[in-house]
Amino acid sequence: MTYQEALRYLETVSPTFCKPGLERVKALCAALGHPEKNLPVIHVTGTNGKGSVCALLSSVLTVAGYRVGLFTSPFVKRRNESIRLCGKEISDEALAALVSRAAPIVAQMDEKPTDFEISTAIALLYFKEQAPDVVIVETGMGARLDATNLFSSVLLSIVTNVSLEHTAFLGDTVEAIAREKAGVIKEGCPILYGGEDTRVQGVLLEIAEERKAPFYTVDPPALTVSRADLFGFVLSYRERKDLSLALSGSYQPKNAATALDALDILRPSLPRITEDAVREGLAAARWPARFEILSRAPLVLFDGGHNPDGIRQATDSVRRYFGDEKICLLSGILKDKDLSAIGTELASVSHRAFAVAPPSPRALPAADYAAALNGLGLSTTPYESVADALREALSYARKQDIPLLVLGSLYLYDTVTELLPSLLTQENMYIILCKMQLFAKKQKRLRPFCRRRLFYKNV
Repeated sequence: MTYQEALRYLETVSPTFCKPGLERVKALCAALGHPEKNLPVIHVTGTNGKGSVCALLSSVLTVAGYRVGLFTSPFVKRRNESIRLCGKEISDEALAALVSRAAPIVAQMDEKPTDFEISTAIALLYFKEQAPDVVIVETGMGARLDATNLFSSVLLSIVTNVSLEHTAFLGDTVEAIAREKAGVIKEGCPILYGGEDTRVQGVLLEIAEERKAPFYTVDPPALTVSRADLFGFVLSYRERKDLSLALSGSYQPKNAATALDALDILRPSLPRITEDAVREGLAAARWPARFEILSRAPLVLFDGGHNPDGIRQATDSVRRYFGDEKICLLSGILKDKDLSAIGTELASVSHRAFAVAPPSPRALPAADYAAALNGLGLSTTPYESVADALREALSYARKQDIPLLVLGSLYLYDTVTELLPSLLTQENMYIILCKMQLFAKKQKRLRPFCRRRLFYKNV
């Protein structure tokens, strides 16, 4: 199986996006030789922030000299991003080989595993064979019935935060969703909660006590930020002072605090975590599509906030960096989102938006999204083409001299980053041409006057 064949296989193997349950992935892992067993895992779940926390932990542990496996989802440009070893994506050849090994097993299964379940199994197989010192695993959705919930023992479980999301699958209250997220808590293994919701903390603490799992929480009052701009932060947390963080977004210092507490909990198991490694790794960490600067002139940012809490964090970032200035928005989301909550947040930071449908079968049609946003007072135009929407949004943002924020589904990231360079080039050429034409017109009007001045001077 070639790399392209492997990609097509994963995209078409199962028509179902999500089927909660562990039966299929457990059967697949058993047939692959149980790659999930005896891996030194850090298991991370949460509504938002889990990818950033994974990236921060991976960066610090790599700097500390550990061989680190990292499995995250979803990918934003290439499927290979989801499986990393020591910061490097899995090669095309290795990914194709793993899919080739899984495909014959899947063919014999009565109920086909989903794309994510197969991806999880082959990621664990890759790590089992590469034998890293530690493996960081991000859940896909929830935890209790998530395909990643295969470990009987872990180095550390982390719940970054919990808010309403995927309510059709996880429940319609934060307490119900917290119980699903608590699936990462293992018997006798430490658990860290990075959020501030006392209802969630109560649920997690109850389950941690049942499973005799040491329970830790972050300390928000111990976090201070002395510098904050679009290029990162200088922060202090607990005893650590003046740490540099290059990730943007007002929510990232909280993610850093969660990562710092996690590293302290992990130090007995991973003793090479020095203070120098913490500082260097924190400063070196990168994570795309989280209030990421895509262009500086004009200022274009991308944020993958796609649920109410993620959107709220993105709008908090807008207010932190731009104050009362209203920005331009280009946005697209999936169907299963709370449009009222999302629209209210977006209308608080923008007067003009451009709606698109992300390239996903689960995308909310642009016309439906625009109608909802218009109904909440945010002037929004729907576009069938992301290219057309981005072109118009860029033009509007430049004319108004305001930032453009592309916000919503991560499925937009690849398309936008592919289109942006050529659209910026076209727009810059257009601006240069307009300036040249304006200059020519001025010269034409001034020519007779200049001739008269020259004649009188010579006389």
